[in-house]
Amino acid sequence: MTDLTSHDPEAMKAIVNRLRRAEGQLHALIGTIGSEANCRDVVTQLSAVSKALDRAGFAIISNAMRDCVAGGEHDRMDAQELEKLFLSLA
Repeated sequence: MTDLTSHDPEAMKAIVNRLRRAEGQLHALIGTIGSEANCRDVVTQLSAVSKALDRAGFAIISNAMRDCVAGGEHDRMDAQELEKLFLSLA
């Protein structure tokens, strides 16, 4: 499988931004738990973190699919491997 450095730089920048956003949301989530926040706030923050990570994961796999499907012989992934990657995020 190709490494992430071979992917589209703009796409990778967007993914890193998503992960940084998730990091901030996770930090906020930890803060809400420590400050005795109400359940609604905790669940809202948890949902935001989860969605941000999922979107980053799907973007990484989407970019990898483009490279792996079109890549050279040693980088090529079959449909079963790609499906396994997607399902690992489910």
